[in-house]
Amino acid sequence: GPTRKMPSSASAVDFFQLFVPDNVLKNMVVQTNMYAKKFQERFGSDGAWTEVTLAEMKAFLGYMISTSISHCESVLSIWSGGFYSNRSLALVMSQARFEKILKYFHVVAFRSSQSTHGLYKVQPFLDSLQHGFDTAFRPSQTQVLHEPLIDEDPVFIATCTERELRKRKKRKFSLWVRQCSSTGFIIQIYVHLKEGGGPDGLDALKNKPQLHGTVARSLCRNAVGKNYIVFTGPSITSLTLFEEFEKQGIYCCGLLSSRKSDCTGLPLSMLTNPAMPPARGQYQIKMKGNMSLICWYNKGHFRFLTNAYSPMQQGVIIKRKSGEVPCPLAVEAFAAHLSYICRYDDKYSKYFISHKPNKTWQQVFWFAISIAINNAYILYKMSDAYHVTRYSRAQFGERLVRELVGLEDTAPAH
Repeated sequence: GPTRKMPSSASAVDFFQLFVPDNVLKNMVVQTNMYAKKFQERFGSDGAWTEVTLAEMKAFLGYMISTSISHCESVLSIWSGGFYSNRSLALVMSQARFEKILKYFHVVAFRSSQSTHGLYKVQPFLDSLQHGFDTAFRPSQTQVLHEPLIDEDPVFIATCTERELRKRKKRKFSLWVRQCSSTGFIIQIYVHLKEGGGPDGLDALKNKPQLHGTVARSLCRNAVGKNYIVFTGPSITSLTLFEEFEKQGIYCCGLLSSRKSDCTGLPLSMLTNPAMPPARGQYQIKMKGNMSLICWYNKGHFRFLTNAYSPMQQGVIIKRKSGEVPCPLAVEAFAAHLSYICRYDDKYSKYFISHKPNKTWQQVFWFAISIAINNAYILYKMSDAYHVTRYSRAQFGERLVRELVGLEDTAPAH
């Protein structure tokens, strides 16, 4: 849970600023103004530009975040007078001023000659965010490594014309997280940049065990020696990785797939299906030290690799129609954590910022801001402030937007 007690009068913006504090926003102000100056030195002066202030930067973030609350496609809808327009927000800043800030928006300085990292324009912000996550929250023992659903809302896709879809650039990165399975708090983020220029660049990496090993190691670099149990999908599950993690005091439970998983070192007899399917709920186990390979049957063969649960401990999967299906405890635990993550994905998607910039660093930045709002709401729900106001996810998002834009007084009530 939270590492510090927030006052019962804490506002939505107070929780958000645990991760995106004023010093980070002030840096964005400085970098945006510097970029505007250098841009104009190179391409000619812009008479309509005046330096951005901290209050305007907060309002700018508020406008962007509002696209996740109203689920509108474009942030400019606020000023459109149409269905998604918002008169109270529109009066705080003109559309022309917003577009100027958007044009020059930067979070770090110009590229230095030493920088070769593709995320150099956003990495210091990601590091600062990570520090905020680490210091604000202590996760439960059980966690999940996965790719949250960060693709576009299917409703928008359905309403887009083919031409609009073609115009949209494919995402050039994949985003992975380590997430606390009892609260949904996202503990760690890892961004993998797409390699190669081909359209299949990202997809071609999907089945590379070395990529997913790198992802898992990066996500668990702050987990060493803490006796955590991490649940993994087929692309990460591997004997080599699990043994490596065990030496570091991290225990694992993962689903195996002969197509997606690195099955090196696992007995072939356990990876091939028998000619006659066994009865539902039956399973086989092979052990090596603390590691168990479980093959469980339930209308199909499911294989699990774990050193976190004893294969001798019994569990049960409860199906609505067919009642209880017996299984080892590791299988029951994996199924429970998988359902938690589906639920958290649905909740987290409430804070997707709909603005779709073309630049990769900006896409990563807005996804990271979405994750920060998700974590801020989780801390709010675990605080005394929640017992005073009891905002839903949507209400918390609306409050955050209004507070950032400057429409709500965030001082404690007397």
